[in-house]
Amino acid sequence: MFTTRFSRLFTAAALGVALLSACETSRQNFPEGKGPNRKVEESLRVLDSPNRLVAVVEAGKVEYKVPRQQLMVNFTRQFADGTVVNNAQVRKVQSSAKEKPSYFLVGMGLRNGMFRAMAMPLELTTDNELYLSSATERYLLEGRGCQMCYFNFNRSAITGSTCEDNSGGGTCDLEIMEKNSFFATSSNSSR
Repeated sequence: MFTTRFSRLFTAAALGVALLSACETSRQNFPEGKGPNRKVEESLRVLDSPNRLVAVVEAGKVEYKVPRQQLMVNFTRQFADGTVVNNAQVRKVQSSAKEKPSYFLVGMGLRNGMFRAMAMPLELTTDNELYLSSATERYLLEGRGCQMCYFNFNRSAITGSTCEDNSGGGTCDLEIMEKNSFFATSSNSSR
């Protein structure tokens, strides 16, 4: 009788241990962990980032990380008024050798035969990478009677504009607009 009780108790305990060990209690596949869902979330965060890498400065030269052709297309889309941009570049601005340089992303083109340009400040990181923030302002130039307009800079900031040849009374109008959607993607486009 004692052996049957002991045998039943031993069997119940062994069955309980077997059932408990079959339960998985680790959390390695939960989204908080390092599973495949985590990688997807991180890649989506990069795509939706308000800052985008445009170029890198190496040995004083600008190496574009976004093709210049794509920059021209994005400028044309950003103007959204019929302006066709045919030149895009990163421009270094530095008042003196002692001053830290700043960089601007500049696009130039024409609308109805009139010169148009847009400039947006870039953020320079410690790794010499140049980023464009969607929160940064846009500086727009429109030439009226000017073949070419230039941005005027003072201590690495755009302060005005100049007409290349002002003999005919032409003007270059400067307008400053908040934020930009330069790297915005439409919901219908594929990534």
